[in-house]
Amino acid sequence: MIDIVRLKENFRAVREKSPLVHNITNYVAMNFSANALLAAGASPVMAHAAEEVEEMAQIAGALVINIGTLDAKWIESMIIAGKTKHKTGGITVLDPVGVGATTYRTKTAWRIIDECHPNIIRGNASEIMALMDAEIKSKGVDSSCSSTDAVNSAKMLAERTGAVVVISGETDYITDGNRVETIKNGSHLMPLVTAMGCTASSMVGAFAAVNPSNLLEASLHAMALMGAAGEIAANKSDGPGSLLTNFVDTLYNITEEQLAETVRQ
Repeated sequence: MIDIVRLKENFRAVREKSPLVHNITNYVAMNFSANALLAAGASPVMAHAAEEVEEMAQIAGALVINIGTLDAKWIESMIIAGKTKHKTGGITVLDPVGVGATTYRTKTAWRIIDECHPNIIRGNASEIMALMDAEIKSKGVDSSCSSTDAVNSAKMLAERTGAVVVISGETDYITDGNRVETIKNGSHLMPLVTAMGCTASSMVGAFAAVNPSNLLEASLHAMALMGAAGEIAANKSDGPGSLLTNFVDTLYNITEEQLAETVRQ
């Protein structure tokens, strides 16, 4: 169960410490993820040049690797940054976008896992299932399965990799292979806003940066904020377009008390 006192403390820490979150992410997600992190209180940087990612990874509170728009140069940068973060004992979040859709994506995701040892892996149900079962196919970057279907795969993935695994969906699941936590907030409009899942991964990075000793809790709190903000924003939105704007505004305006009152497990 979520500890409301700790949830408030960690949200306050994000706003007060403004952790630097280094994102190597896709073109579609950059703007939205950066704005969401800023609104929540974190400090985003989008740096993917191989010539600088080692230095950037060293100074960032967390590294978020997102494989949404892959090419060979970006993969090189991801590996350099991920290895640097692992070597220095830092936090890496992997978002295996579209895993299961193509062999290239699946092989790249496992290369990053094997060489960079991410601390947290966040994906939708199809992505998490595809990492553990080659027969599972995702529908591009969208999930073709429910989050509930992926819980066993998430637990196995956590046990195999040592990472905390987060499944986004109608219910969000967070597991370290033993414990399984849930968040039951959000809105049916959220999947209609591109990069919402990518932004969740970036938010997980922000919370992990201020709570590196308890990554299960950090991931749970990040998903609580995403879900609560999405739900509040959706209640005053006419569709996905207005949700995008209202979501960023809600991240900026939401109080610790509103977050605590809205979150459901």
